[in-house]
Amino acid sequence: MELTVLGVSFAVLLLLGVPVAFAIGLSSVATILAAGLPVAVVFQKMVGGMQVFSFLAIPFFIFAGELMLYGGIAERIVRFANSLVGHVRGGLGMSNVLGCTLFGGVVGSPVADVSAMGSVMIPLMKREGYDADYAVNVTTHAALVGALMPTSHNLILFTLATSGIASVSVIGLILAGLVPALILTLCNLTAAWWVARQRGYPVHGVFPGWRAVGVAFMAAAPGLLIVLIILGGILSGIFTATESASIAVAWALLITVLVYRSLSWKHFLAACAKACKTTGVVLLLIGISAAFGYFLALYEVPQRTGELMKAVSSEPWVIFLMINILLFVLGTFLDMAPTILICTPIFLPIAQQFGMDPLQFGILMLINCALGLNTPPVGTVQFVGCAIGGVSVGAVMRTIWPFYGALGLCLLLVTYVPAFSLWLPGLVK
Repeated sequence: MELTVLGVSFAVLLLLGVPVAFAIGLSSVATILAAGLPVAVVFQKMVGGMQVFSFLAIPFFIFAGELMLYGGIAERIVRFANSLVGHVRGGLGMSNVLGCTLFGGVVGSPVADVSAMGSVMIPLMKREGYDADYAVNVTTHAALVGALMPTSHNLILFTLATSGIASVSVIGLILAGLVPALILTLCNLTAAWWVARQRGYPVHGVFPGWRAVGVAFMAAAPGLLIVLIILGGILSGIFTATESASIAVAWALLITVLVYRSLSWKHFLAACAKACKTTGVVLLLIGISAAFGYFLALYEVPQRTGELMKAVSSEPWVIFLMINILLFVLGTFLDMAPTILICTPIFLPIAQQFGMDPLQFGILMLINCALGLNTPPVGTVQFVGCAIGGVSVGAVMRTIWPFYGALGLCLLLVTYVPAFSLWLPGLVK
């Protein structure tokens, strides 16, 4: 009875358009009342869920990303990417892919990535004769790589969502995401080139020479160094994964204020305000999801879901396919953070039963969540890209399939070839 109240109330509230955080909280309260337990249990679980030292990494990574966003890093990265591939057919689209990937590694947020890079690249591509739907699809799919990069706070969220289920280290998950991020970038480059060739987009300019590439790289290097600083510092033991987030903030301030001199006081305040707002939303989701997760564990939702899947098939590849489909469907209705916090306790134990490593599952989860960001009805990244490009979601969806195929291929490789996500973590054990 209580489990029915939990599931039905949550689904109904989502369908009514209630924000996810409030839908989770209200369905938890409804379940408490149905079970005859004190309502204080919900608030105890919320407070307990937020009182974790590792959570300090989340506001710091978010703040570092906002400083990079407002500090003018995007333009320098665009110039570097364009110097590399801007001269080939569809080169501006491929430059967009490289630029979004590099900037995503700096800010760690697909939404921030498409906001910054899209504002630069989408209007530029339209002026150069590229169709608006192509410009938006290239930008939004390339921005998704940011979810797998070392500066992504979603990596921290996943490690915290596995608490009590599996032992997942932040550095292990960071390393597990690097090869899939590279594969996804190559798939996006291929899709951008193929569509450009099919549509007959023109070639713009000639290769400027390696000297010009070197100059562009040196201009962008201070911003790009943040990824190496985080990886090097954690692997060498200079600082922990949590402390690396504060190092990222210090480095962002250093390069935007003293090196580039591009961060004004107005932009600094805007970055602070945006980081506070985003942090508040994320922490609210974490606290409420802790209460929701308590009921999932109490009423054995993971075990029952696993039994239902086993009734369909006992083949691991079928189980993994079903997990991917379910995560994709849920990701179209939920944002990235609630999907991670709600679905990890349900599906990770099932994946482990069929031999999937928690690190591999983490990357699978992040790619599925990223795909949801670019899929209606709650496709945040796609909505931002369409707004910048001045094109409807329907027009973009009609030509999205080559880019969906690129993302789907990467997802299948991560799901069924464990080495892609486990090779690098295995080297540092």
